[in-house]
Amino acid sequence: MLKNQIKTFLFTTLLLGSSACFADVYPSRPIKIVVGFSPGGGPDITARALGQKISESWKQGVIVENKLGAGSNIAAQFVANAAPDGYTLLSVSSAFAISPAIYSKLPFDALKDFSGVTLTATGPAFLIISPDLKVNNVEELIALAKKQPGGLTYSSAGVGSGSHFAAELLRVKTGVEFLHVPTKGIPEGLTEVVSGRVDFFISPYASAVAMVRDGRAKAIAVTSTTRIKDFPNLPSVAETVSGYKWEFWYGLLAPVRTPKSILQKLALEIKRINELPDIKERYASLGIQPVSDTPEAFDKMLSSEISEFTRLALMAKIKAE
Repeated sequence: MLKNQIKTFLFTTLLLGSSACFADVYPSRPIKIVVGFSPGGGPDITARALGQKISESWKQGVIVENKLGAGSNIAAQFVANAAPDGYTLLSVSSAFAISPAIYSKLPFDALKDFSGVTLTATGPAFLIISPDLKVNNVEELIALAKKQPGGLTYSSAGVGSGSHFAAELLRVKTGVEFLHVPTKGIPEGLTEVVSGRVDFFISPYASAVAMVRDGRAKAIAVTSTTRIKDFPNLPSVAETVSGYKWEFWYGLLAPVRTPKSILQKLALEIKRINELPDIKERYASLGIQPVSDTPEAFDKMLSSEISEFTRLALMAKIKAE
């Protein structure tokens, strides 16, 4: 028995030593951050900002690669199948937690096939309407929708995207019907509403703020529970629709079985980056807040979000095949 205990001790010591060694030498080659959406969306913006800083600090290249399709599931599958060595990461948004809620079959398990690195940022959204739509606020939008059940259209970044669920939450809260017009990404969703081809779009703040500021996009509300300081005259949706709140979040995942020491090293580095004045200033200009946590905390949050989105999907009867 003593011999077995000694063997166990030696194995554990070797394992811990190996894990520490991984962290000491990591990274020794370029890191790839995969994004499942078009350039210009939150997952892309945060990945590129963090990638640049990581590259400067660790003296290794960081490549951001956009792999589009299936509501970001193609990108997720790619990373799930990658080597668990910290060199292939996935930049995710709320949409990642939505997929398990609406797809009966996925080529990956959102919880079992990934390890959390950290939450990276959060931010509200704009409710943007077509320039041709004759409404000025949320109350008038809902009243018009009630007069034309299923007649008003909204765009999204695709079935199962955060912008899709944000609009469906509005539908559930108000009891009115809208027609969903999915696109392949946030920029495309914005183009559809700004051009007048659809009636409204709930866009991540970061993706639309420049267009709202210069008048190219007409926003009638924000999705945070309170007004935001940069647009004090813009009401929150909750001022009209009690209990409505939508906040986009962004984070980083790694393939499961990535050594904990590497996950922790990445999380600590991102925490350091998120505290840099220029990152805070850049994110603030986009209406998002840098946020950091531990790998364990992000895993826990992801599990909770999947449960919440599953409940909303059932209420809204959303399914994707």
